[in-house]
Amino acid sequence: MPKTPEVLFVCVHNAGRSQMAAALLQHYGMGRIAVRSAGSEPAEKVNPAAAAALAEWGLDITAEVPSKLTTEDVEASDVVITMGCGDTCPVFPGKRYLDWQLEDPAGQGIDSVRPIRDDIDRRVRGLVAELLG
Repeated sequence: MPKTPEVLFVCVHNAGRSQMAAALLQHYGMGRIAVRSAGSEPAEKVNPAAAAALAEWGLDITAEVPSKLTTEDVEASDVVITMGCGDTCPVFPGKRYLDWQLEDPAGQGIDSVRPIRDDIDRRVRGLVAELLG
């Protein structure tokens, strides 16, 4: 039986981009991909505009809690996707790293967050196709 791929999304606050990406990957992966997200400097709560943007598609991230990035998160992951965390992400040999250049939704309204959500959605769909064939 093939190993379940494990993906880690990392951004600074783990409140917007990484939370949206994790929710979308969980949705499209349908249990076939292990998903986690973390932040180098986690916020206290999920970005309300990011939550609202996903709610428009029937996905609820309001109960998610931003978490601190740990070396264990990186060690357990096959693919680490960074979203503006800079040099704070630990690098381990044998891991695949992708850096998705995405605008930060912090402090932005829903109209500005929708295009960020849509960009993340496109990238996540591509990742699912790549990981699952």
